[in-house]
Amino acid sequence: MGIMDEYKRKCVSADEAVKVVKSGDWVDFGSFCGQVRDLDKALAERKDELKDIKIWSLVNPYPTEVNIVDPTGDVFTWNSWHLSGADRKIAKAGKPVYYSSMKYSELPRYVRERIEPINVAMIQVCPMDKHGFFNFGPQCTHTKAACDQAKIVIVEVNEKQPRCLGGYEEGIHISEVDYIVEGTNQPLTQIPAPPMTDVDRKVAEFIMEEIRDGSCIQLGIGGMPNAVGMMIAESDLKDLGCHTEMLVDAYVHMVNSGRMNGTKKNIDPNKLVYTFALGTNILYDFIDDNPQCAIYPVNYTNKPSNAALNDNLITINNAVEVDIYGQVCSESAGTRHISGTGGQLDFVLAGWDSKGGKSFVCLPSANVGADGSIRSRIVPTLAQGGIVTDPRSVADVIVTEYGKFAMKGMTVWQRAEGLIGIAHPAVRDELVQAAEAQGIWRRSNKV
Repeated sequence: MGIMDEYKRKCVSADEAVKVVKSGDWVDFGSFCGQVRDLDKALAERKDELKDIKIWSLVNPYPTEVNIVDPTGDVFTWNSWHLSGADRKIAKAGKPVYYSSMKYSELPRYVRERIEPINVAMIQVCPMDKHGFFNFGPQCTHTKAACDQAKIVIVEVNEKQPRCLGGYEEGIHISEVDYIVEGTNQPLTQIPAPPMTDVDRKVAEFIMEEIRDGSCIQLGIGGMPNAVGMMIAESDLKDLGCHTEMLVDAYVHMVNSGRMNGTKKNIDPNKLVYTFALGTNILYDFIDDNPQCAIYPVNYTNKPSNAALNDNLITINNAVEVDIYGQVCSESAGTRHISGTGGQLDFVLAGWDSKGGKSFVCLPSANVGADGSIRSRIVPTLAQGGIVTDPRSVADVIVTEYGKFAMKGMTVWQRAEGLIGIAHPAVRDELVQAAEAQGIWRRSNKV
């Protein structure tokens, strides 16, 4: 039987495909722009027939029908490896969103060895190629692991998905697929870079001082890492490389401006290496069938020992708050979960291990209210229930608009002094008093 005959035999409607889901099942919905849309709607329509359906997601980018029709989670339990803005809206509306803590580079192994078996994997894909492969689009991550572990695999074809070259594990063969649904080709989510603030610009300027020709760049999510990328595109730097978790629009500008070509990379030279892409059509058009880009599973891109093989690796990530011991919280506000560990810990480790490399965690010194009130983000201790994303023994250079401080090898009093020195001036005296009360301040210190 030829692949087109097999395609026709396996091609069904979304309504027909979701009939395989049974009460009590675990269902993987895909990740990022590869989360299913038509299958989501079809499964939502079966709400009254089902119970105890557990769904896996990773950075859900869309309003999901299963959550709209089941706002209290009586039927569909929503589980996430990393919360998104859409997930936070679900939680705010009253439905539980259950986060699963992870070290992102280990996620494929969790899926293959630790989590409960996936009964049905639903994945949005590109149209089948002439060899019978469905490309996963801009989300390699742990997708193949989910398909390998699932008892039933359903692909939802979307002609708007860019075809992302690997690497490896960037697609699945029709022989491994149980059902094919030709979707309604809905557009990919658009996530433009946030406007650059004065604080973003100042933080980026401090980091730019540390980047040299030939550096390999990893940018995390958020305004500050993006500001660095845009400054690089406007700079005189040359021969930069890319080994990252997330590819964003800023990388397109760095390449098109001639700043980034990957010629100095130790591994995957001349390639922009990533595991998922989120941005606008500027990015999606750039990565489509582009041999300059190589998408890999996350256990390759984020494995610190792999990333650190690139000399002069510069990793740049955001934080919610940092305490005066150097503990970094990047995923919660107290017990209120915001996002997830993601790949930050992986790349903080990799930046330190890279020859000539550096890892930066950046944040505004404070949140300033409309009434002029100041809430410091350099704090005596993390908020009660705050999650330690980067332990104090791992995090290195912390950057605010008031400067940067390298923590490795520093005593607790040196850390307190250095971090208070880059806090907002209006709160430094309070932080000194807190450090004294905690027994980590030397009276001779000056801030």
